[in-house]
Amino acid sequence: MTEQEQLRLDARSGVLKALAHPTRLWILEQLQQQERCVCDLTDGVNADISTVSKHLSVLKQAGIISSRREGKNIIYRLETPCLLKMFDCVETVIEKNAKKQAALLKA
Repeated sequence: MTEQEQLRLDARSGVLKALAHPTRLWILEQLQQQERCVCDLTDGVNADISTVSKHLSVLKQAGIISSRREGKNIIYRLETPCLLKMFDCVETVIEKNAKKQAALLKA
């Protein structure tokens, strides 16, 4: 593996690590619909503001979301909506695995 390939794969890994939490996946689904402030997201996950802010920070550092200030609120938006198309593929894998498990149980 070349150094350039290693850097590219490390960058991919960083994005995938940022996605690897159920709360962050839920946040992305919410931001797909519209921009949101931390207070909106906090109510949805039953977590305190600091916890949600940490999740948002991880997503922001990965370049997946961005933020802007609106008065006293910080509004977050999805920077890479194309990323959510990947979830369709993930769902396909889940369904395929479920079918395999069901077939094994019938045997």
